[in-house]
Amino acid sequence: MTKQQFGLTEKVFWSVLNGIEQYVFAENFIVSNLSSYDEIHSDRIMSVRRYHDLTEGTIEIAGEEIPVARKKHRVPLLLVPPLAATSMIFDLMPHRSIVRYFLAKGFDVYLVDWGDVTADHTDLSLETYVLEWMPQVLASVREESECEDVSIFSYCMGGLLSLMYLATSGDPHVRNLITVASPVDMHQSGVAGKVLSAIYQPAQTISSILNFSLLDLPARYFHVPGWTSSLMFKLTNPMGSVINTFEKFLNLWDREYLQESLTMSKWFDDMVDYPGETIRDMAVHMALNNKIAVGKMRIGETQAEFDAIHCSILAFAGDSDKLVGISAARKVLDIVSSEDKEFCVVQGGHAGVFAGSRASQNTWRVSSDWLESRSA
Repeated sequence: MTKQQFGLTEKVFWSVLNGIEQYVFAENFIVSNLSSYDEIHSDRIMSVRRYHDLTEGTIEIAGEEIPVARKKHRVPLLLVPPLAATSMIFDLMPHRSIVRYFLAKGFDVYLVDWGDVTADHTDLSLETYVLEWMPQVLASVREESECEDVSIFSYCMGGLLSLMYLATSGDPHVRNLITVASPVDMHQSGVAGKVLSAIYQPAQTISSILNFSLLDLPARYFHVPGWTSSLMFKLTNPMGSVINTFEKFLNLWDREYLQESLTMSKWFDDMVDYPGETIRDMAVHMALNNKIAVGKMRIGETQAEFDAIHCSILAFAGDSDKLVGISAARKVLDIVSSEDKEFCVVQGGHAGVFAGSRASQNTWRVSSDWLESRSA
């Protein structure tokens, strides 16, 4: 459909109106989380969704018309988000929705929503997510779908949580796991990884001499507000943030542009807090000691053995990802015992590889084709 053309006077008029509305009713411009679903399970702030089938014959994703399959794959698909981003990133906009894409491809789509963490949830730990909630999530999907086998599509930290669940549970009915930009080897993750790698030995020495560990500190000291994650994300491309703000001003008259731009901004502006207990465990076991890359990690009283994972695995990395390097994401292939495993490098940075304008032609399409032959 051709976009309506406006003269200068009309652009000024609509810029003023849109500017006022954006200031007073900013949520009017947010077009995420529009796909309908049923909540099938919840526990405290965590919940599980089952998305409704599409009613259209075709849908438009990133300018491409995609026919909606009427024949369903037998194995349901569970979407697992990271902890810092909300579930909206899987249903970002109608034309850039992972949920709608996989529904159109014939998958029975479920999603775990980790909820809105606040300072009151400092007690949430890796044990909570991996040993308590992930089993509940999988059980609810199996009960609702009436299928024992499940596939998982995960992003960033969501991939690490999924790997930790498999490494502790030995769940034989998770048939397929897709990880997108998941930093399995944190010492290979950009500038932060190099710093962690450099300080690892000195930190171990100091800890031994002083008989002190970060695990000894109260969890409340480690609580990370969402704005901190937002700032770190934006600092990976500071000029991009400036340019985006300038472009929004220039296109203030264009409602469609504002909807897309402001919805994307909400992803990065409204990140979720990291619980103190979880960050403390991550800082010691995953960041400093790089235990996942080593292949063994203790989660509470349970030992995670990553070589106990045998499901089919497809891992992705972005060719310009400044947060999770290619080596960091590829490491998953070394720690598992899966015979059916693949690794793909696709266009995009940390967000782009997952939900950028080309993601549907790259990450999503490859994932759908890969899952289709493994979901019968």
